Amino acid sequence: MSKKPILIVKAGGTYPDMAARYGDFEDWFIARMDWSAGTVETVSPFSGAPLPPVASYGGIIITGSHDMVTEKQPWSEKAADWVKQVVEAEIPLLGVCYGHQLLAHAMGGVVGDNPKGKEFGTVSIRLNPDGCEDRLFDGTPETFVAQACHSQSVLQLPAGATLLASSELDPHHAFIVGRRAWGVQFHPEFDGQMLRLYIQRFANDLVAQGLDVDRLLADIRETPQSERLLRRFQRLCT
Repeated sequence: MSKKPILIVKAGGTYPDMAARYGDFEDWFIARMDWSAGTVETVSPFSGAPLPPVASYGGIIITGSHDMVTEKQPWSEKAADWVKQVVEAEIPLLGVCYGHQLLAHAMGGVVGDNPKGKEFGTVSIRLNPDGCEDRLFDGTPETFVAQACHSQSVLQLPAGATLLASSELDPHHAFIVGRRAWGVQFHPEFDGQMLRLYIQRFANDLVAQGLDVDRLLADIRETPQSERLLRRFQRLCT
């Protein structure tokens, strides 16, 4: 294994009441990672912390956020420039939800409101032939379930990116750009309880979209195939 640590780039934080009970975004990732694989560090650019030299790390994970990439906040645009350096240096990178969209934006893709509306719930993800052959998804069934919680999506992939997976509401659920930079719209760090709390918090918005919140809650399942991606990513950071 690489002796360099993995860096979690914290693009935001969860709600204070959730953080008090379950920890914050970085804790959810760390709980599903392999501690024997090495150390993990965290940096919070949304709070003003500077991003470190990319060569200091064996791999990088970018978390979700309650912000939107399309807001182009100064910290986020600086992070996008930094992401380009990570991709060019071929350091393994995994962008999740906001991180997925930030990676696409940084590399020239287009991010915006999902024209099919918000995607919340335990959703079915389908790997395409490229996804079935991809190292990050090695051993993952062609169809698996994952937790989704987003209103914006990658509307157009960056030039040269390869699409890996889709859902019914989002054709760009996973992609790779460069040799070692992956984006996934779904949340491998979420368990069913975390998703349940987010659905309850956004219930009014979901009802306004015409969604059956009770059905979304009843259909929540645990997603072990999705969660395993985090340990598989760690193995790629060697």
